[in-house]
Amino acid sequence: MLSRRLGVLGAGVAAAALLVAGCGSSGSSDTGSGGDGGGASSSPSPVTLNVVASTNVYGDIVKQIAGDKVHITSIIASPDADPHSYEANTQNQLELSKADIVIENGGGYDDFIDTMLKAANNPSAKVLNVVDISGKTAPAGGELNEHVWYDFPTVAKLTDQVVSALSEGDSADASTFKANAATFKQKLQGFESTEASIKQAHSGDGVAITEPVPLYVLEACGLDNKTPEEFSEAIEQGTDLSPTVLKDTLDLFNNKQVKLLAYNEQTSGPETEKVLAAAKSNHIAVVPITETLPAGKDYPTWMSGNLSAIQSALG
Repeated sequence: MLSRRLGVLGAGVAAAALLVAGCGSSGSSDTGSGGDGGGASSSPSPVTLNVVASTNVYGDIVKQIAGDKVHITSIIASPDADPHSYEANTQNQLELSKADIVIENGGGYDDFIDTMLKAANNPSAKVLNVVDISGKTAPAGGELNEHVWYDFPTVAKLTDQVVSALSEGDSADASTFKANAATFKQKLQGFESTEASIKQAHSGDGVAITEPVPLYVLEACGLDNKTPEEFSEAIEQGTDLSPTVLKDTLDLFNNKQVKLLAYNEQTSGPETEKVLAAAKSNHIAVVPITETLPAGKDYPTWMSGNLSAIQSALG
């Protein structure tokens, strides 16, 4: 579980929540056809649900299912931001106070959502915790990899839960939600087929990571993460890294023990930059990884690109 978690809302911020109705949003907002300022429709939906997602990854997954039928707010939306250092604010709490449905990652990744929901006095909001939905738990003696949006079976489970929640609040559009979800899940199945193809050709090939963000995909592809656990844990938690562990990690590239480096572009520092340089100097492919959606991409395009990059790197 992360110790460098997304910023937790302070007590002063919580106390000021009722005063921020006029504030501008710090996240991204996608207004559905029935929202304020939305265009007229020949058959307008009787309700427009407000959905708040902790990151734009989950916001876009909802959009794949709901289209323009709901109003979606993604609290963390910048592709340049490090989600681990995000500072929640009063506008975020205001958005949560109006939410009909809230999607949080869980697993310690975005605990600020729970903190703000309690302060926002919105007990009626339907909260979907994706780690809980996944059914994943920490391995014996280990820690849970909370980056479950890189696990396609989990995203499929989330899709079913989103359809249920949306249909409960907007029964008039339930058939649309179900149809869109079926299309989206076909894409997820395609991604799983690609993973299986990679596994068939490259099972056991060594790879390295800077953080465990993409591990679910790499494992599904049958790849062997050779990164010392102490390295990725220190990078993720922002703790000191011993020279021995750094050397062991650099030797993976110097000794050509791995075929690719999955590099989290949203968190970097002296140690990760040394690892990146070692990969490049040894002509080992680098696969850029992010925790939120890159600009101009939706979830299917993003994940398709990630899988294509892995395939190209492996050769």
